[in-house]
Amino acid sequence: MDMSALRDLGLSDGEIKVYLALLKTGLSKTGKLAGMAGVSSSKVYKILDRLEKKGLVSHVLKGKVKHFRALEPRRILDYLDESQAKLASRRQIIEGMLPELERQRKAAEEKPEGTVCSGFKAVTNLFRNMIDELEEGECYYVIGAGYGETPGIKQFFVSHHARRQKHGVWMKMLANFDEKGTLVGETKGKSAIRYLPHYLITNMEIVFYKEKAFIVLWTIEPTAFVIESKEAVKSFRKYFDALWKIAKG
Repeated sequence: MDMSALRDLGLSDGEIKVYLALLKTGLSKTGKLAGMAGVSSSKVYKILDRLEKKGLVSHVLKGKVKHFRALEPRRILDYLDESQAKLASRRQIIEGMLPELERQRKAAEEKPEGTVCSGFKAVTNLFRNMIDELEEGECYYVIGAGYGETPGIKQFFVSHHARRQKHGVWMKMLANFDEKGTLVGETKGKSAIRYLPHYLITNMEIVFYKEKAFIVLWTIEPTAFVIESKEAVKSFRKYFDALWKIAKG
């Protein structure tokens, strides 16, 4: 039986072993139970105490000796519901703290003029953050869009553009001519796309919005240079508008 779901629920290997042993043996003293579960007698009391607190085990006294039994397996669902309720409550607390934490972060550090992000997760997070920062109806711009040689990049952009459209964010894109007909279908929703001529094809992708821009190299291990500058974004916008006039639909 695959016990990974119980581990994901938060039960330790020791708790799983003791609980399963109790299911098989029924009412049991700790000595017998420790042997069946394969845990030391010094640890079995602590494990049973945790399982009782989680509502999965109970005990009775026979004379002065505790005997333990596993409660109905359905009680696992009760424990799951309680865990999810606690997580939801903690999430609300953290969400309430975020504005103040963010204010402290911004107050404590100088705003960098440029940073470098390396690796698939770090670079694709720039696109995730962009959607979080843009309001419904706002737009971002792309120059030199292409998929490069980064593994998994097309699959990422399928989900990215689906999320972009769900949030009502628009995109205006100048894609490389050799990507015509290869862009994932989700790219076309809430977007305006033209293609750069062959002589302007680049292996760099420039993305900009509001006061932020990032330049991406879609290599096997992608890298991005991030610029937070109002003037840089204005310059990229002028460059974009000039290229838009000569690009083809």
